Amino acid sequence: MRDKADYARKGVARSRSSVVVQYSGGILMVTPNLSSVLHKISEIYDRIAFAAVGRYNEYEVLRKAGVTYADLTGYQFDRGDVTARGLANWYAQALGQNFSEPTGKPYEVEIVVAEVGAKPDSDQIYRISWDGSVSDEPGFVAFGGQADQVAATLKERFSDGLSLTEALGAALAALAAPAAAAPGQAAVANGAQPELTAANLEVAILDRARAHRTFRRLHGPRLEELIAASRAPAASTETTEAGADEAAADPAESADKPPAGKPSAGKPPAGKPPADEPPTGPSKPGDGSPL
Repeated sequence: MRDKADYARKGVARSRSSVVVQYSGGILMVTPNLSSVLHKISEIYDRIAFAAVGRYNEYEVLRKAGVTYADLTGYQFDRGDVTARGLANWYAQALGQNFSEPTGKPYEVEIVVAEVGAKPDSDQIYRISWDGSVSDEPGFVAFGGQADQVAATLKERFSDGLSLTEALGAALAALAAPAAAAPGQAAVANGAQPELTAANLEVAILDRARAHRTFRRLHGPRLEELIAASRAPAASTETTEAGADEAAADPAESADKPPAGKPSAGKPPAGKPPADEPPTGPSKPGDGSPL
């Protein structure tokens, strides 16, 4: 059993880290993914999403089985009876049974099942490991790759009531943390992603405001706009700090200049500042359908 656990753990550690973060309008899922066809994040049911790391062929089988379980449960009973907790328990039983079998290899996967509620305090996030163990993760979770380092950075930046852009900014900073801490090791362990952009990211949300199917993918210009907005506060903070350093170095010269980041008296600001959360627009046909 110890050898099987080490085998599965090493397989999952070779994958790229992923994060799931709760924000004021729902739940955000972010993972590095160069493929636009092979998805790591998918819809399971009306208000439930699935994210996984590890071997694609293995967690794709589990995803399809979860969709079948949810559809049958909703058909036989009621759509409201399909919950993330029920799916997490079902996945735990399937993975635990496979792990405890004396023959065969364990699944090299780690799964997160998330459900968005009518209010933030009713959101649910569950993490299921290769051995069938389940943990309830309130607020956020990092899994796969360098999960410990990613989770530590995410914990520093997470707070209740984040906007979508703030949650995305925290997720991107957390995913970039292993590369910043140890470039040589992170390049091997976390997929050698030099910079996280819209082209190499897979991002999806469970939108609390949407009725019925809440799952929606973010890509293209919408995702680029969100990434730019999420990184704008950090850039403005660096500019303000640079202006403060210049003022401290030469107080006489800085007395005639307005503070960095603020317009001169009597002059209107150049252009309208970007909104805190750019509109994502209506979902396109097929936006929420799983692979």
